[in-house]
Amino acid sequence: MINASLPVQFVMLILLGASLMSWWYIFIKMFTLKRAQKSTDDFEREFWAGGDLHVMYQRVSAERENAGEMERVFEAGFREFTKLRRQAGLPGNVVIDGTQRAMRATYQRELDGLESHLSFLATVGSVSPYVGLFGTVWGIMLAFQGLATVAQATLAQVAPGIAEALIATAMGLFAAIPAVVAYNRYTHDIDRLANRMESFMEEFSNILQRQSNKAV
Repeated sequence: MINASLPVQFVMLILLGASLMSWWYIFIKMFTLKRAQKSTDDFEREFWAGGDLHVMYQRVSAERENAGEMERVFEAGFREFTKLRRQAGLPGNVVIDGTQRAMRATYQRELDGLESHLSFLATVGSVSPYVGLFGTVWGIMLAFQGLATVAQATLAQVAPGIAEALIATAMGLFAAIPAVVAYNRYTHDIDRLANRMESFMEEFSNILQRQSNKAV
């Protein structure tokens, strides 16, 4: 690798940096999604236990910085619902529509946070093999060009250059494979969390709709 040409070394450095960055994001995302799944499980268990919504809202509001994604969706919806309920003369459907919009906006922000850095993993997974292949082709081309100055070409003369060039392809695959596997896994986990939050928003809206109808 040290004896490789400057373009091949540059390609290898790019692939090494991309691999290190992707592993950094892989571990960060792994811990983030584990925390999100646990907080979602805990909140759903608490919510469907039938506790007082006002008490739950006050707890989530006080701990908002450390709250989970679904908790923040609940907090945004209940805050908007309470605020609109205080305005005299608003029809129930207007109150529920405003509540759903508030939850949807918070849901989208939380989903964007969960999906952060996934585009980098997708880029590394799709581009790295081609970057490595470019380094390999360039290295092999230089190795064969070097034979033009040799009176008698042998395999021993060209093999070291080809072997060094092939390292670029191996590094490209080493960077790409974990990134692709992690991207697919994390996308699946985020989709499941998104479906759970969407189901919660629908069910929570129905609960608030019934409360609004009782008040009327």
